[in-house]
Amino acid sequence: MKKLFYKLCIGGLVISCIFGVFHGCKSTKESKVKNKGETPIEVYCSGSEYWTDKDHFRANAVGESMDQNVSKDKALTEARSRLSASMKTLVNTVTDRFAISQGQDKKEELMQRYRTLTIEVIKQELIGTKIICEKVTKTSSGNYKTYIALELGCDELLSQYNNRVSTDEMLKIDYNYEKFKKIYDEEMNKLEKK
Repeated sequence: MKKLFYKLCIGGLVISCIFGVFHGCKSTKESKVKNKGETPIEVYCSGSEYWTDKDHFRANAVGESMDQNVSKDKALTEARSRLSASMKTLVNTVTDRFAISQGQDKKEELMQRYRTLTIEVIKQELIGTKIICEKVTKTSSGNYKTYIALELGCDELLSQYNNRVSTDEMLKIDYNYEKFKKIYDEEMNKLEKK
């Protein structure tokens, strides 16, 4: 009888431990997914499908205002600013690498001319951006919120840049499009991997 009693107690203890472990795991999972006092929010026009890749520059932003058109203008302005910054960073990296690889005495002057050209091209290309996502919501306070994502094809930027370099007397002397494009593609591939 005592043996049976001990077996039942030990069996009950083992079952209790197993139940406790599974219940503890479940609670840990739930706490990772939903923290007390936090509410998940959906951010429209955001996520991996709106990231820059080797074929497209992309940027997104949110604008809020009491006026719906002003909220869109704010979102567009911020998205264009972000797009411009990422394009400028990439093209400056490419032109710096290209100028250094040319091994010229006038590296500093060439790099400055490339940078000036970069700013001109980017300003012109931003006009050609496409809106690839746009969502408008109304907040509980009555404001409008516009979520927006923009896109610009990388080939368009490269083509425009190539056209502008080809018309610059100083730059076109040592400009090698194939070498420039190779560096450009390498940098775009790095962006996509991030």
